[in-house]
Amino acid sequence: MATNQLVDRQAVSAADAQISRVAGNGTAGHPYIQALIGASGPNSARDMADAVHLLCSVHGHHPGLVEQTLALCPQGPANAWLGKAVDSFERERLFLVRLTSAVGPIPSTPGAAETEATLQAQRHALEILARSERRGCALGAATALVCDWWPIRRLLDRAAARTGIESPAPSLPDEASILAVISADCDSPASERALAFGGEQLLLQNRGLVDLLEARAMARDCW
Repeated sequence: MATNQLVDRQAVSAADAQISRVAGNGTAGHPYIQALIGASGPNSARDMADAVHLLCSVHGHHPGLVEQTLALCPQGPANAWLGKAVDSFERERLFLVRLTSAVGPIPSTPGAAETEATLQAQRHALEILARSERRGCALGAATALVCDWWPIRRLLDRAAARTGIESPAPSLPDEASILAVISADCDSPASERALAFGGEQLLLQNRGLVDLLEARAMARDCW
């Protein structure tokens, strides 16, 4: 019994660490995301359209990270959680694709070839995370994406309001379910390390995407 209690405490610690990881290193803390959500200047529509297009390029394709993770996940708590997350992300993806059409064409920006190369590299990085054979890595990336999608969703809701599109009600898995699935699936130091790595790498990609958006906005201002 003492051993089981120790495992439970370690698993909960891994789950709590994942939530803290997203809170500390996720896109919510990126100044440019906050600037985009609150922007109302003459370039705000252009910058918002750029953000929607690039987000769709990375996260709007199918199958995405969550679907690829589910496809390789054995039966168990993680598989069940991922199944629900896939359904939720399909609705988010459809919203993102519809919004991409509504905001108009992607703004002309210097360095288009470099941007496309970066986006392709990000899509490849997400695929590698989803297909990782290290137990916990793909789940770490998937749970981090779900947690980190909330500030992205606020940005999408803002874009929808500007274009007159109704935002669907969000249905992503809540924090309690994320804590529970990590607690149930990560039961060893190795799986906890893999979970942390997967989460860190996903957040790195998302923040890198926001960095790219900011750089593109600055390039357009100087063009």
